[in-house]
Amino acid sequence: MLRSSNPILSRQDAFTPGSNQGYGQAGYGSEPQGYQGYGGAQPPTTTEGRMTFDDVITKSVITIGLVIASAALMMYGLFTEIIPHTMLFPALIVSGLVGFVTVLLVSFRRKVSPPLVLAYSVIEGVFVGALSFWFEMLYPGIVVQAVLGTFAAAGVTLAAYKIFNIRVTPKFQKIVILATIGFAVAIGLNFVLALFGINLGLRDGGTGPVSLLAVGISLLGAVLAVLNLVLDFDHIERGVAMGAPASESWRGAFGLTVTMVWLYIEILRLLSYLRR
Repeated sequence: MLRSSNPILSRQDAFTPGSNQGYGQAGYGSEPQGYQGYGGAQPPTTTEGRMTFDDVITKSVITIGLVIASAALMMYGLFTEIIPHTMLFPALIVSGLVGFVTVLLVSFRRKVSPPLVLAYSVIEGVFVGALSFWFEMLYPGIVVQAVLGTFAAAGVTLAAYKIFNIRVTPKFQKIVILATIGFAVAIGLNFVLALFGINLGLRDGGTGPVSLLAVGISLLGAVLAVLNLVLDFDHIERGVAMGAPASESWRGAFGLTVTMVWLYIEILRLLSYLRR
């Protein structure tokens, strides 16, 4: 069974075997009854349309666009002090926690909820905007560099995936999944302890000399984010090939958005280390 390390695309109901959402077809990764391969595939019996690349692209533009728009509004409010600077760190903590809970809600729902997907985009935009404002104050111009770097990295990853015909193997997938889980646990623990004044040194948001550990963690995070993009591309491609229901395009777009935000944060931190 092939599953993504992305918290969204790893849902068993999404594009993985064993799911049955009432669409009259087998789960993703297994062949529907009567399936004869791409040449003689019989369309699944369902009243809902099928997932397409155009659907995923359109919805990804919407979700990522909402993240960018809400982040820009958050930064504008902080720059103009419409939002008091005393609200910066509370906004970071609250939006980060609410965004995480929203990801879990989407992940554990049997059928993807577009309103929750859009809500996540707005909430995560607030988090990204507050974090970006903090780094922009310390290192002017870094946000534009990080945005360009994020889309460049994603574009290069997609191009490499298509040009070199990259295929995800079970071994590759397991390695990425285990590494991602370990990374998430370490960063989550560091975040919780930081709230109580305990710093493990995994993140460094100051202006003094940066530790090699913090640089290494951000480099690892960026690499894992890129590898997760590869898994996301693979799952979306397979979902389209297997005729997943059209509603799953929201899940695909959501998964890409989560990974893109993660990649942006790691690139932002790496650039801040280089600027010191």
